[in-house]
Amino acid sequence: MLFSKKNKEKEQPLTEEQELQKKVRQLEIRSKKLTNHIFTGEYHSAFRGRGMSFKEVREYEEGDDIRFIDWNVSARTNNTYSKLFEEEREISIFLMVDSSASNLFGTNGQSKKNLIAEICATLAFSAVKNNDKVGLLFFSDKIEKFIPSKKGREHGLFLLRELINFKPASAQTDIKSALEYVNNISKNKHKSIIFLLSDFVDERYLETLRVMAKKHEVIGIQVFDRYDSVLPDVGLLEIEDIETGQTMLIDTHSKFTQNSYGTQFQKISADAIENFRKAGAELLQVSTGEDFIKVLRTFFIKRSRVK
Repeated sequence: MLFSKKNKEKEQPLTEEQELQKKVRQLEIRSKKLTNHIFTGEYHSAFRGRGMSFKEVREYEEGDDIRFIDWNVSARTNNTYSKLFEEEREISIFLMVDSSASNLFGTNGQSKKNLIAEICATLAFSAVKNNDKVGLLFFSDKIEKFIPSKKGREHGLFLLRELINFKPASAQTDIKSALEYVNNISKNKHKSIIFLLSDFVDERYLETLRVMAKKHEVIGIQVFDRYDSVLPDVGLLEIEDIETGQTMLIDTHSKFTQNSYGTQFQKISADAIENFRKAGAELLQVSTGEDFIKVLRTFFIKRSRVK
């Protein structure tokens, strides 16, 4: 009887809080694994600190740069001393997450929202491992939630919990307003590394993006799904714009309809590429079901070589 009772207790479904904790733990394990075994060195090399700061002086050694000889100390000691410098590693990573309804869509076993969460979790724990600050902003057509930048594992876990559980109040998108908000709160702060994650189904954000890119390093990550560009041939189909709620009946068998659907996505993608190019910022593109680590790692390596 006792054995049977224990089995019954084990079979009880997890509470909502327990389910959330389980998802956070799973995402933490995956993110740490990716950070530890795949991003070894790449993150640090790609995102160096603000410059070099004085550390100490030591006796001059053959090969030292004579420009760094400390003549004052050398004169007092009747020996030659060199200044040593170290990199200022204090940098701040900020994640801007588009939480509008269009990111709920996805195939290949993954929604765009979940893909964004995985990318953000990996970037957050890369920052945590390197003792960098990391912050988070959720936006739709308004500022949904702002989490200031902090350091540490506990803060990283808090961000993961929000990435999994956050539910926006609005379904629509306004990238420009989100960029303006971050520009305003960062006016008197040091240069940051800002990741903007969205499907970029929006317009009129170029000038605000340009303002941000003049002060901060901005990397856009456009997430998309294969069916954002390819309409399956299933005959008559009622579709709904999940941001506006409008519905319409379309003939997916029509070549004109299929071409128009594909052209619409191509324009969104081309506009995003052009906007980031004109703003002097970087743009990466990642599809649901794709190995985003490969995309990020390639970018990090390329960036570290340029710097």
